[in-house]
Amino acid sequence: MSMNFADRVERVEPSATLAISDAASELEADGVDVVDLSVGEPDFPTPENVVEAGKDAMDAGYTGYAPTNGVPELREAIAEKLQGDGLDYTADDVIVTPGGKQALFETFQSLIDDEDEVCLLDPAWVSYEAMVKLAGGSLSRVDLAAHDFQLEPALPELAETVSDETELLVVNSPSNPSGAVFSDEALRGVRDLAVEHDITVISDEIYKEITYGVDPVSLGSLDGMASRTVTINGFSKAYSMTGWRLGYLAAPENLISQASKVQSHSVSSAANFTQRAGVEAITNTDDAVVEMAEAFEERRDLLVDLLADHGVEVSAPEGAFYMMVPVDEDDSAWCEAAIDDAHVATVPGSAFGTPGYARFSYANSEERLREAVDRLVAEDLF
Repeated sequence: MSMNFADRVERVEPSATLAISDAASELEADGVDVVDLSVGEPDFPTPENVVEAGKDAMDAGYTGYAPTNGVPELREAIAEKLQGDGLDYTADDVIVTPGGKQALFETFQSLIDDEDEVCLLDPAWVSYEAMVKLAGGSLSRVDLAAHDFQLEPALPELAETVSDETELLVVNSPSNPSGAVFSDEALRGVRDLAVEHDITVISDEIYKEITYGVDPVSLGSLDGMASRTVTINGFSKAYSMTGWRLGYLAAPENLISQASKVQSHSVSSAANFTQRAGVEAITNTDDAVVEMAEAFEERRDLLVDLLADHGVEVSAPEGAFYMMVPVDEDDSAWCEAAIDDAHVATVPGSAFGTPGYARFSYANSEERLREAVDRLVAEDLF
């Protein structure tokens, strides 16, 4: 029997980051020692107090269905956090989702119709493009690579790219994959264009708590943006809770009512006991978050220095735990050689809309970062 697949699925490629991770796992299963710099998750365990809160919640019987939009205690805690970031949200403006990725998916599904234009800032996380295509939208793109991955010097290009036909603009700061944190002036430029052209903006702030010497501004806190911003965040990165699948979106009430329908007819809700652990994470783990961020900063500095020792200059990230490293023009072939010959897993920049680079994750020990660079040098990849 032959099956006819939906066009919306066939126009989407599998996730490049997960494909690299799967390839690394297959090599490791064959006994090969792979230094995996492709991973998009912290290498720290979930804080023990959060784990205990999850166990306590299961013991207390929180194993049934949760309210679609999330348990009240967590939504209130999230709203309080967002208010501390200058955002005027209440618990009613929050949907708790099974991961930040689901929050994004629901937002695209609620806002984008066939051929609606969505603008991405390249390099852009791989799943944005896929989610736009699944919703039937079209893409316009602005390349930040020529500006050291910063948005402020690219504002004139953004102004030329967006128009009254642009339905949605996606801003991810701190950025995956570049680690760039966009300046206040850059965000004000986004605000001006969004207001001028009546554009809704997604502010993906999943790495907001992982920064180095900067304090990122939440886009929705700027004048004129509260009614047109969807703020996305989650627990996977800052609290090292990737496998718990817990994220959220905060938005004006009219979008909340539509996204809630998507959630209710798809994933129903985030897991009940996971949400109880989320309350503990968001209210009682500041010290653990700071410790992780400090460790990532030390690793960033080490990797920048190691690469410089071999003549590779990079734009030092100010947030997240990734950097874009210039490699060959055929970045896919370079990454294939890196994993096949040096047994170092990285992600080609072309997957993020920026060929000629590879994304390195420094969510790994200093020893393994040194080993990775040594292996790449030994194989003449640097």
